[in-house]
Amino acid sequence: METSVVVRGSPSTLARMEQPKGVDWTVIILTCQYKDSVHVFQRELEVRQKWEQIPPGTLLLAVEDPETRVGSGGATLNALLVAAEHLSARAGFTVVTSDVLHSARILILHMGRDFPFDDCGRAFTCLPVEKPQAPVEAVVCNLDCLLDIMSHRLGPGSPPGVWVCSTDMLLSVPPNPGISWDNFRGARVIALPGSTAYARNHGVYLTDSQGFVLDIYYQGTEAEIQRCARPDGRVPLVSGVTFFSVETAEHLLATHVSPPLDACTYMGLDSGARPVQLSLFFDILLCMARNVNRENFLVGQPPEMGQGDSDVAGYLQAARAELWRELRDQPLTMAYVPDGSYSYMTSSASEFLCSLTFPGAPRARVVHSQVEELQLLGAGSSVVSCLLEGPVQLGAGSVLQHCHLQGPVHIGPGCLVSGLDTAQCEALRGLELHDLVLQGHHVQLHGAPGRVFTLVGCLDSWERQGTGTYLNMSWSEFFQKTGVRALGPQDLLWMLHPQEDGGKALRAWRACWRLSWEQLQPCLDRAATLASRRDLFFRQALRKVRHVLEARQDLSLRPLIRAAVREGCPGPLLATLDHVAAGAGDPGVAARALACVADVLGCMAEGQGGLRSGPAANPGWMRPFSYLECGDLAGGVHALAQERDKWLSRPALLVRAARHYEGAGQILIRQAVLSARQFVSTEPAEQPAPGQWVVAECPARVDFSGGWSDTPPLAYELGGAVLGLAVRVDGRRPIGARARRIPEPELWLAVGPRQDKMALKIVCWSLDDLQDYCQPHAPGALLKATFICAGIVHVGSKLSLREQLLHAFGGGFELHTWSELPHGSGLGTSSILAGAALAALQRAAGRVVGTEALIHAVLHLEQVLTTGGGWQDQVGGLMPGIKVGRSRAQLPLKVEVEEITVPEGFVQKLSDHLLLVYTGKTRLARNLLQDVLRSWYARVPAVVQNAHSLVQHTEECAKAFRQGSLPLLGQCLTSYWEQKKLMAPGCEPLAVRRMMDVLAPHVHGQSLAGAGGGGFLYLLTKEPRQKEALEAVLAKTEGLGNYSVHLVEVDTQGLSLQLLGGETST
Repeated sequence: METSVVVRGSPSTLARMEQPKGVDWTVIILTCQYKDSVHVFQRELEVRQKWEQIPPGTLLLAVEDPETRVGSGGATLNALLVAAEHLSARAGFTVVTSDVLHSARILILHMGRDFPFDDCGRAFTCLPVEKPQAPVEAVVCNLDCLLDIMSHRLGPGSPPGVWVCSTDMLLSVPPNPGISWDNFRGARVIALPGSTAYARNHGVYLTDSQGFVLDIYYQGTEAEIQRCARPDGRVPLVSGVTFFSVETAEHLLATHVSPPLDACTYMGLDSGARPVQLSLFFDILLCMARNVNRENFLVGQPPEMGQGDSDVAGYLQAARAELWRELRDQPLTMAYVPDGSYSYMTSSASEFLCSLTFPGAPRARVVHSQVEELQLLGAGSSVVSCLLEGPVQLGAGSVLQHCHLQGPVHIGPGCLVSGLDTAQCEALRGLELHDLVLQGHHVQLHGAPGRVFTLVGCLDSWERQGTGTYLNMSWSEFFQKTGVRALGPQDLLWMLHPQEDGGKALRAWRACWRLSWEQLQPCLDRAATLASRRDLFFRQALRKVRHVLEARQDLSLRPLIRAAVREGCPGPLLATLDHVAAGAGDPGVAARALACVADVLGCMAEGQGGLRSGPAANPGWMRPFSYLECGDLAGGVHALAQERDKWLSRPALLVRAARHYEGAGQILIRQAVLSARQFVSTEPAEQPAPGQWVVAECPARVDFSGGWSDTPPLAYELGGAVLGLAVRVDGRRPIGARARRIPEPELWLAVGPRQDKMALKIVCWSLDDLQDYCQPHAPGALLKATFICAGIVHVGSKLSLREQLLHAFGGGFELHTWSELPHGSGLGTSSILAGAALAALQRAAGRVVGTEALIHAVLHLEQVLTTGGGWQDQVGGLMPGIKVGRSRAQLPLKVEVEEITVPEGFVQKLSDHLLLVYTGKTRLARNLLQDVLRSWYARVPAVVQNAHSLVQHTEECAKAFRQGSLPLLGQCLTSYWEQKKLMAPGCEPLAVRRMMDVLAPHVHGQSLAGAGGGGFLYLLTKEPRQKEALEAVLAKTEGLGNYSVHLVEVDTQGLSLQLLGGETST
């Protein structure tokens, strides 16, 4: 799994697989310059904790630097003090004690200085990357990438201590950087490779052969840089990442009470100490470097110190002397990551653009954005968190961020445009920007909120004497064009009024209130900026929701749902889902939208309130359900939303509401599946005499590949393909039904073993006795539904049951079903039983149903019964031999069956090598089914990919049958079982896993039948006729429970119907 950021235009891949467990941070601190930004960045840390980027128990602290220019070293010391103080208080101490550091894992992230291209600094600069496997959908900032690198790449394996990481660079680190922490002590710096040319403007480490740091050079000479070069010619760059062991961190913390270092902390400043500026690398770390002597160290001047700071040199010498005393004996080592990369985020617009674009890429990178006319985006450009309506043209190599634009707008090549909305589009009409940076800023001016817009050239150099440029032209040319004479290089910012027409624009611009960049920074409203970005993100997200659902895309909306709920704004999302569901012309789209509503409600419950699976028949929801049953989709969705509003107050109600939304989705699935009725037809036949039994007998079925793909809605949204075998168990066809006419105008039902003595017997005298036909657990429900689906009884008729039966048939019917298989066997019993019952009953009524029509009739029956379910069971048990059933990704739902031709003698060979083992565990298919449908509607990526694999695997399995290869079929079975486990986690009980492990050496392959979870295990043995041998193997294994081994053979007959003589009625 790779998570990296974009560096120098290289595309990056993020988190394709599940994240390994990261560092369980004790404290994460984010340091920032401005006091009024602390609460803003504190919230950003807390949001990331909600997003599961940060462990739930981590203490989060946004800490203001004591002074705006204390340097990276001063900010580190102050942050360490604040962390120790909070941990000391949490541990019950009344004073700061370094003991609390001994088991702590602390991460300090420095915001650093202002950044001209993002008002919230380099840490919150958004990058054109996505994390498709992240639990919560969000724009990815540099901070997020660095958190991931520290938590999952550099941090794991390190001992307790303090990590310090700058946020002013773009890093890429491989998943396993190969850092050894054996016998580590002291401090360690992380170095990444760079060219000698790049190193001329950056810091590099000089080390010895054992990795000890000898010196640190900043903007070193050619000779110094070459001295640091590795064998491949690259040099170890200062990356901004450092680790302090607990011992070293304690030594550093001890300096906070020693003048003048106390002035680096808020405690010292609160005590009146004079501020001091310290560099983390060239003050704190440099004193540990082996080649540095005390005299040179004390008089040196760190790069962070400006030219005007020479008057504090003496003050700094005293601070350095104290650092030398505390830290000199601590070893400093370097960990070099040769496969990583580092890029400092400079103030150069062209360099910044380069890091966000993709030179040579054939198309634009569009991230968390909705773009109506994608073809207008130039190659290699990037669009992040934008909403682009109409013709918005973006030139090659340009970047759009946080913009809501309505075309026509033309942004040429080489531009960075950020923070604009529709109000500014009019001002851009008819213009084509080239190589410009145009930004909208949220500000507070004299306490009032406002917007400010800045425009600079990507190639500008404002302060260069003589050759300085602005808007990519020389100052003299700029003055000539604008008529401005006294404009200084800092006064380049004006209020933009887009309603001004072009003729007045220049005069308006000249009259505008101007601020310098320096004056602007304290006025920036970072809370408003981040709130505006969040608002735009969710606006485009709602468009995405509509598009994904209406275009039937296989994209998961769950991360977006979590984002909306955790940000406290599920209302607009629910409204959007209602709108899509109500207006959908396709029941599949509407059902998925309702399933998404259920996911929103479940997410709002935050894991409380009970299990998602459960009953969905509360009287309050019956009115909306009735609208849906009648086909009034818009009315049903509206009524559902009205009822939903009553169920939002607490988790238990939210979960129950979610169940009812899933129930509403089931109604739409039923309506879609009922389209299969058009493929059900009967032919008239001679009616058997009253009392004459029609007996239907069927084999069971074993699924060899593709199961779950036949389950609605997958069967008609993805398209299904299942390879199944009709099988006899211990030489018998275990499933059957018999029906006959009786003179009494009644329905006599019997459910149970083939011999009537133990059967459950039910007599229906009236239509009221049939009303529970749609309650699967009601006695005789399947048999009652059979009479309704066969058209023998109409429950909505004004005629009584007696009148209907006498009028159409001159009497009633007796129907008896049986199965010799245990409940929950996984061999397709209930669906095959429904087929047998329908076939026998129709024949008793004087009609003949073809097998393919019967397959669709069972689909209809199971929807009427409300059990749902797919078509593979009836295909497997009603059709003979080895076959593949298929359904296309369309409605009406139609199943087509292909018989698989195998080599001569292979059917017998297969029967000799097949065995069934009853595991003694009853499976709970209903809950498994609900979980799978929930995952499918959510388009969980792993489930979608696995569903496609199931269909493809079926065709491969068919080839193995045609070849007659048992080893290949064994591989198919093994793969199939893995696919089933991916589809329905929890379908492999521990006792079954133990049984499969014991049997593994003796089989080519094995799988639980059907959905799994229990029932029958079927085996393809390496040797023929292995029943007794495997019984002996299992007998030696403890803890397997009440299992049994059964012979199995391929049935080449399928459903059989037979007319027998009359018998005494039950």
